[in-house]
Amino acid sequence: MTAPASEHPRESLPLDSTAQLLTRITDQLGTQLSLVSLNGTRRPMHRTRQYARPASVAGGTPAPTLVAVAHGSRDPRALRTVLELLERVRELRPGLDVRLGHIELNQPLLPATLAAVGEGDAVLVPLLLSRGHHVKHDLPAAAAAAPGLRSRIAAPLGPHPLLVEALHGRLLETGWDPGDGTGRSAGVVLAAAGSRDPDAATDTRRTARMLSDRLGGIPVVPAYASAAAPTVPAAVRALAARGRHQVAIASYFTAPGRFATAAADAAPGAAAAPLGAHPAMARLLLHRYDHALGYGSPVNERLLASA
Repeated sequence: MTAPASEHPRESLPLDSTAQLLTRITDQLGTQLSLVSLNGTRRPMHRTRQYARPASVAGGTPAPTLVAVAHGSRDPRALRTVLELLERVRELRPGLDVRLGHIELNQPLLPATLAAVGEGDAVLVPLLLSRGHHVKHDLPAAAAAAPGLRSRIAAPLGPHPLLVEALHGRLLETGWDPGDGTGRSAGVVLAAAGSRDPDAATDTRRTARMLSDRLGGIPVVPAYASAAAPTVPAAVRALAARGRHQVAIASYFTAPGRFATAAADAAPGAAAAPLGAHPAMARLLLHRYDHALGYGSPVNERLLASA
């Protein structure tokens, strides 16, 4: 005899659906908290939205593999940092196939990673902070050399409001205190790797402006470890000439390495750690992955750095 409908126990959510719901709640809470300043006032909302995407698409077909593309470094901390970041990504998107490939200096190199993925679909997400030669040439060349793989290339991580949140968080971790956010003696140098590509400098300057806004108008001067000017010491001197003697270094590097260490060594005071596995970085990786697949926006972000 069939029991009345009211006697049937309510069907529970599958575990993956529950995880997706928790991810959505966490992302939304994090976004709301990021809109509140330390003094309790609300900051303007940026246009970034987080989408809790499943690890499979309709019909049970696996979602495209997320291939995070790091530059690579001889500093052993770099690989550990990137692996920690990718673990955060996996925690946010359970079941998603997340892999790592390097442009140089570290294993696995990107061609080997793509070969291991084999046939199917993948999204290459560069762990790079601006447009430049690697994004415009190296990644498309690697994708073209893996003809059995249908791949898309996401935009570089920057500029983006989530990067600014990570930069701000790393500055606060140093104990740097600009006062109420409008101190006349405070300044920040945004230390980046540098590139001969003018688009890279444009992207870094945009991040500097966004960070300045986030800090309540404190001047933020972009500086570079190579291939572009000014250098970090020159930027520090320029701020001092403007009466800004309380200078902190914001490390605009994904992971530790030679350039990040040199920038920190040039700091007259506080020097923030690289962005690393900051929670905002993990959210940003998934944001770039989702947008490359067209989730939430019709804009093709293959070589764009806009939010």
